[in-house]
Amino acid sequence: MKITSKLFTLLFLVIFTVSCAGTKTATENSTAENDTAESETTEMAEVSATETWHLASPNLDTDPFYSTGVEKAYAELLADKSPKQKVIVAIIDSGTDIDHEDLSDKIWVNEDEIPGNNIDDDGNGYVDDIHGWNFIGGPDGSHVNKDTYEVTRLYAELSDKFQGMEQDSVAEKDQEEYQYYLEIKDAFEKRFQQNEQEMMQVGQTQQAIQFAKQTLQVSSIDSVSMEQLEITGQETQQVQQAKQIMTYLKNSGATEADLNELEDYYEHVSGLAEFGLNPNFDPRNIVGDNYEDLDDRIYGNNDVTGPTSDHGTHVAGIVGAIRDNNLGAVGVADNIELMILRTVPDGDERDKDVANSIRYAAENGARVINMSFGKGYSPQKEYVDAAIRFADSLGVLLVSGSGNGSENVDSTASFPTRFYENGGQAVNYLSVGASSWQTDSTLVASFSNYGKSTVDIFAPGVDVYSTYPENEYQMNSGTSMASPVVAGIAALIMSYYPELPTTEIKEIILETVTKIDQVVYKPGTMEPIPFSALSTTGGIINAYEALKLAEERTNQ
Repeated sequence: MKITSKLFTLLFLVIFTVSCAGTKTATENSTAENDTAESETTEMAEVSATETWHLASPNLDTDPFYSTGVEKAYAELLADKSPKQKVIVAIIDSGTDIDHEDLSDKIWVNEDEIPGNNIDDDGNGYVDDIHGWNFIGGPDGSHVNKDTYEVTRLYAELSDKFQGMEQDSVAEKDQEEYQYYLEIKDAFEKRFQQNEQEMMQVGQTQQAIQFAKQTLQVSSIDSVSMEQLEITGQETQQVQQAKQIMTYLKNSGATEADLNELEDYYEHVSGLAEFGLNPNFDPRNIVGDNYEDLDDRIYGNNDVTGPTSDHGTHVAGIVGAIRDNNLGAVGVADNIELMILRTVPDGDERDKDVANSIRYAAENGARVINMSFGKGYSPQKEYVDAAIRFADSLGVLLVSGSGNGSENVDSTASFPTRFYENGGQAVNYLSVGASSWQTDSTLVASFSNYGKSTVDIFAPGVDVYSTYPENEYQMNSGTSMASPVVAGIAALIMSYYPELPTTEIKEIILETVTKIDQVVYKPGTMEPIPFSALSTTGGIINAYEALKLAEERTNQ
C-alpha cells in the first residue's frame, strides 16, 4: 500500500496546522481560512475527476482532461464494426474477485480443464486451473498474505554471513559480496527508519483529527459545514485549534472516507515492522515449493482470489469491467477475457513467482500481460528475464507500471524491466507512467516514476474508478492504474485488428500519443520540467488515434 498524494497532503496540513496553532489572531485566521476555502471550493467545482474521466476525449476542446479517447473510439470508429477475436489479458497481481458482478462474465475459463475433479486434465502441470493460478498459495488451500520486502530478504540472507564483521576480517573472495551487504544494510536501515517516521507522522495526524472531532463533538468531518468552522474570537484556544484542523481538512477536499483510508495506512505502516521489514519473518513455507530451485514451477493452488484481492480486482476492472450492463465501472476493452495470476502479496513479489506467472500466461494463450507491481531489487532477475524472453518470442505484449517512487528510473533501479541483465531488451514491452485528470502543472502524478529512456508512455493513473471486492467500486491512484489502461487499449486494438503483429501494435500506440507541450512539476518536487522529458514519447496514450492508425495499416 502506498501513501497517495491526498493522504500526504492530509498529513502535511494537519501537522502544519497543529504546529502553527495560535500564531495568528482569530480575525486573521478566520479571514485567511475563509478566503482559502472560497478559492479552493471554486477551483474544485470547475473540474474534478469523474468516474469515466480516464476514458474521455483526449482533446481539451471536448473534455477538460488529457484522456485516452476510448469512448470516442467506440462511438465513432467501432460503432459499425465487430471484434474479430477475443483477447486474453493476464492480470499478474494480488488476486481478483472473480465473482464480482462487473467482472464475472469476463473471467477467462480454461476449457481444457474439468472443474473440481482434482485432475490435471490439460496436462499443463496445474490441477484444476480453471481461471488461472495462485503462485503464492499452499497445496492445502492456504495463502501467503503478507510477505517481506525484497531488501529485507536480502538483508536477512547477507546478515547470516556478514553481520558483525569488519572489512579487514572478510576473505578476499568475499569482498565484493561484503560491499553489497553494506549497501543492502544501509538501504534496509533507511527504509526501516522511514517507516518509523511515517508511523509517527500518521499517528500524530490521527491524534489531531480525533482531538478536533472530540472537541467539536462531531463523529464525521462530512457532517461539519464551513459556516460551523468560522472562528468568532469567542472560542477557547482548544476550540480554535480544532476548527483550524477541520478547516484545513475540508479545504483539502478530505472526506470521512479519506480519514478511514488514513487509518488503513496507519495499520499498514505499523504492520511493516512485524512483516515487511522484519528479517525474521518468512511465510514461504506455506507455499511448499523448493524455493531455491528456480526450475520448480509446479506449486501453489487454484484459488485466484486469495485473502486480499483489492488491488487486483481494481486493476482487472480497469482493463475489462463489463461495459454495457449499467453497473458501476466501465472497462477499456470489451471483447477480452481476464486470466488471473495471483503473485503479489502484501510485501514484495518474489522473482520466481513473477517468472512462473509470465510463463503460465504465455503458455496458456494470453496476448497481453499486465504487471502492476514493482520493487527496487531483483536477485533472481535472470529467471524473470528468461520468462520475459519466452513471452516476447510468442508475441505477448508485457505492460508494467513505472512505479510510485517519484524517481527517475533512467538512473534508479526498478523491476520488472524490459532490459535484460546480460544486455539487450524485450521488444514487446511497455513501461507506463501515471498522469492526472488535472491539466495544469500537476498533470503528471506526483508519485509517478519517470524516465526519458525507460518510461515509454503516460496514461491516466489518478482517481481512476474501477471494481473493488464484494461488488464494490472506488477510485484508486498509482501507476498500477495507468498500466491496465494501456493494457486494455492494446487488447482493444488486438481484438479488432488481430492480423497486426504485436510489435506493430506497440509501434502504433507509441506513434499516436497525445503530445503534451507544456511544463509540469517533476514528480515529487515543484521543479518545473517539460512533460516531453519524462518519457520516450513525451505523450499520453490515445486510443482513438491508435485505432485510426490500426485501420489504415490494415487496409494498406
